[in-house]
Amino acid sequence: MIRIVTRSRLAQLEEDARTATDCAERAEAATTEVGVILAQAMRELSAAQQELLLKDIEIRRLREEQSRGPVEGETLTVLLHHGEPHTIYASRADAYADTATHGAPPDQVWQRCDERPAASFKWRCEAFIYNPASNGFRRLHLPAPKTLGEAA
Repeated sequence: MIRIVTRSRLAQLEEDARTATDCAERAEAATTEVGVILAQAMRELSAAQQELLLKDIEIRRLREEQSRGPVEGETLTVLLHHGEPHTIYASRADAYADTATHGAPPDQVWQRCDERPAASFKWRCEAFIYNPASNGFRRLHLPAPKTLGEAA
């Protein structure tokens, strides 16, 4: 079979080839762009999954801690601000660190409170210890008993 190709047919074939090449280049550029977007999405997904895993571990730990209940001798520290409860902490060090975020000097020397009322202190830490006999937490250091005046 013999086929005669005219100049117009040859020009049309060249135009079709250029169009196809342009289309292929655009598709390749789009594929590269989609690859970059997909790689970023995969990194974000991986980070989110890692964060979710860490939160799941923390939730399980807290559930186990909650289900066991308080243990005899376990202590909590209540941070008081002008005598009013501010926050409860698992440790005294955590309470001291929090006062630093509220303006107390981080190197402040903490001392046991004297007989002044709690409201007279800007920040005051009170330790509480779990006592199963009372089914609750009690102050670790009770204030010294005050002597009453003699009867008339």
